[in-house]
Amino acid sequence: MPGTPSLAQLVLQVLGRCRRNARPAARVPEAITLQRLRKRGNMHQTRIGSMIQRMNALSACIAAAFLAASIARAQDYPTNTIRIVVPFTAGGGVDVVARKMAQQLSEKLGQTVYIENKPGASGNIGALSVAQASPDGYTLLISASTFAVNPIVSAEHLPFDPLNDFSQLALLAKGPLLFIVYPDAASSVQDFITKAKATPDKYNFGTGGYGSAGHMSAEALKLRGKLDIPVILYKGTGPAFSDLIGGHISGILDPLITSLPLAKSGKVKALAISDDKHSPLAPDVPTFAEAGLGNFVFYTWYGLWGPAHLPPAVASKIEAAVRDVGKSPDVQKWFAAQGLEFSGISGPEFVDFEKGEQSKYDQIMKDGKIARQ
Repeated sequence: MPGTPSLAQLVLQVLGRCRRNARPAARVPEAITLQRLRKRGNMHQTRIGSMIQRMNALSACIAAAFLAASIARAQDYPTNTIRIVVPFTAGGGVDVVARKMAQQLSEKLGQTVYIENKPGASGNIGALSVAQASPDGYTLLISASTFAVNPIVSAEHLPFDPLNDFSQLALLAKGPLLFIVYPDAASSVQDFITKAKATPDKYNFGTGGYGSAGHMSAEALKLRGKLDIPVILYKGTGPAFSDLIGGHISGILDPLITSLPLAKSGKVKALAISDDKHSPLAPDVPTFAEAGLGNFVFYTWYGLWGPAHLPPAVASKIEAAVRDVGKSPDVQKWFAAQGLEFSGISGPEFVDFEKGEQSKYDQIMKDGKIARQ
């Protein structure tokens, strides 16, 4: 905004007001003063008290000046380049979503928005760097559902709390999982459950990451179907898919963007989708409810966070920009092609969504007697 005063100017303005509003202390007649303060020590203490009062008043004025400058800057946000930290390597699902959002937010906010990949420690290194960043809106985080549920599934003490150490800005998008199996394993969900109960030593699940939506949904499917079969943990979905195609594992639950191409190729069979409605990308695949397993809804999802204590004006501008991005038909089509649905919910609604996900995962961990890792 043209003409907005600088920080130094605002400080001088407020200090000037403080100086004008300050009233000189009333002079006390010398005779009375000497009569009341006969000891030099008492006079010295009085002078110190007066100095402390003046210093406190000056400190309050300076604090008010900096607060005024902070508000002014928040209202002008953004005036600089914005960095979005992705706590995983380039090319993965989170990175793809983040780059699409960076491009769109740059157009909406009128400033360059770029991606910095900062992988390591299951995403914790990048997330911690955002938690420790200045809460000015110029360092943000885009991550996946694992970020919010790590405190539930991880045995290690995390250096941050996803809910309390971050500003919850927006749920960007969410998408269901596809239950795919080795073609000879089963012809339907009920067939899979029946065979897995009869020959549990021949059936198993695979997952590309501990604590992921794919992992927790497999554990939940075990509980729902009363199955006593293992879930084999892989370092990534690539190796898990290879073993599924080779018949070494029986089934996987994974996002549509990665699992659907395998199903369409005929290398695996899609038995159900973890949503309450059909996907336009796979309209012939039944929901778990239609497959006879009742309400069974699981999502992989992506969110946007900032450091804790973002100024409300900054948070509001970011949230509004995200909502504007979601209004674009082209953006909606792009997310739909990834097997995702754009969301854009923010504030308390996003917080409630995260808490619901944490509660769901916590219940699965307890019911399945799953050890934290």
